[in-house]
Amino acid sequence: MSKTMPIGCACGRTRLEVRGDPILASECLCSSCRAAADRLAALPGAMQILTCHGATPCAEHRKDRIRFLSGAEHLREFRLAPDAGTWRVVAACCHTPIFLELKGAHWLSVYLHLWPAELRPKAEIRTMVGDLPDASGLPDDIPNLKTHTLSFYAQLLGAWIGMGFRNPKIDVAGKIDA
Repeated sequence: MSKTMPIGCACGRTRLEVRGDPILASECLCSSCRAAADRLAALPGAMQILTCHGATPCAEHRKDRIRFLSGAEHLREFRLAPDAGTWRVVAACCHTPIFLELKGAHWLSVYLHLWPAELRPKAEIRTMVGDLPDASGLPDDIPNLKTHTLSFYAQLLGAWIGMGFRNPKIDVAGKIDA
């Protein structure tokens, strides 16, 4: 559990540290993640975070195992719609997507591009493949799940139990339009 990994945005102004292994590393193919990634990639200087298969790769980490080291003042919230329950957080200094949070979640889905390539957690599953019009082109290197599974939710519940059912709040400095 003592393993910590400093990661951060493209320009290095926003730095965070994740402690321990992720709950899960996944690639999401839901319509929301794909649409958000495309809109965020259109920001000046931003990178495309989708894989060659159109998936958003993330490591789901307990919130209590994430600490911002610098640049929290650069964090900006992005929502696909004003009332969306899911929000993404971007480092406004260089428009690097940092994480996704579901309303009420005790974990953050931290985008895998923040890790150096050689230390990046490997995706274990692809989720929400059912949102694709045609999933036949996906490789079978990891399970391609039509939706989230009971096992997926069990891993998240186990993490929440480990956190004592707490849900730390993550503060951001404002909003960003994309």
